[in-house]
Amino acid sequence: MKITAIKPYPVWVGHRNQLIVKVETDQGVSGWGESGLSGREKAVVGALEHFAQFLIGKNPFEIGRIWQELYRSQYFEGGRVLLAAQSALDIALHDIKGKALGVPVHELLGGKHREFIPTFASTGSITDDGVETLDAAKSLLARGWTNVRFFPAWNDATGIFEPRESIGRTARFLTKAREVLGDDVVLGIDYHHRLSVAEAASFCQKMPSGTLDFLEEPIRDEAPEAYESLRTMTDVPFAIGEEFASKWQFLPFIERGIHQFNRLDLCNVGGFTEAMKVAGWSEAHYVDLMPHNPLGPICTAATIHFSAAVPNFFALECRANATDLYAGTPTADLFPVMPQLDGAIYRVPDGPGLGIEVNEALLTADSFKYWEAPHLRRRDGSVTNW
Repeated sequence: MKITAIKPYPVWVGHRNQLIVKVETDQGVSGWGESGLSGREKAVVGALEHFAQFLIGKNPFEIGRIWQELYRSQYFEGGRVLLAAQSALDIALHDIKGKALGVPVHELLGGKHREFIPTFASTGSITDDGVETLDAAKSLLARGWTNVRFFPAWNDATGIFEPRESIGRTARFLTKAREVLGDDVVLGIDYHHRLSVAEAASFCQKMPSGTLDFLEEPIRDEAPEAYESLRTMTDVPFAIGEEFASKWQFLPFIERGIHQFNRLDLCNVGGFTEAMKVAGWSEAHYVDLMPHNPLGPICTAATIHFSAAVPNFFALECRANATDLYAGTPTADLFPVMPQLDGAIYRVPDGPGLGIEVNEALLTADSFKYWEAPHLRRRDGSVTNW
């Protein structure tokens, strides 16, 4: 079997683009992958076009060797753009191999540890009085979720984010949420790396110990030393790593015992090949996996297989409604077979490959739309993190 074509499809689905990648072979077996790096899909398409020049004619079963060649056969190796491209290719190659052998992808990864995948769902940003947000959390609990994530209080319609205006309101809400929802519910919040070390410490210190079960991405990740400093100022478990591209970015966090949950993203880290290495490394340091899953059905399907095949798993990110991401689009037509929530869980599939189907005819080239993440600023006009 040989690779005959690599076809990237940047396509607008719902409120954002997805970069879907098809790898074809000379035996008629094809595989689907998906790339992360939302908002910079064209850059990843360029990387895929470069990779295709030497991948055509390769044996798609040699997944590990191909990963090494993609990474090592250039002087300027690594980085988020190249690893996002590698991720999509690696996922697609696993899909091909699973289909060709007639086994689900999780069998290629060592077999499944569990029959279903627990998930966590999210509310929107905390409203002014918090009542609607608390009602949303109660609704999620009523529908079967025991893990709930919040987003901080701020007025996102203005494009202004002032951390000190957010942390007090957010801390007060979370303290109340813990009182109302009880001690048996896992509660977390995603600050999307919008805080400084001092702001994040102040936020944590405004709540009684035990209020939060995890704090996701409170600060930027470029300096592990900053996270180490924050670690000394709070006992709240950290969930980080959704933007990490390769095992080497995880290295200082895992080895130094800085965090408790890896928000590994299969479509950014390097696909299954790299994700399994991070998983084993994490297991050795008692760090649980809490995969990032904000993209499309291919990412979800791949992450379900990965989550089934690792022992140190906590919960998979999902949306409360499996089709929320694709609101207003012909989702069922584009993905006639895709993962569906069963209450608050995903069942582990046993069919060959990823177990997903794509209607390629609908992946038209002109469906891509240029999209920018919000460019947030502070009241003084300075730029801050989205």
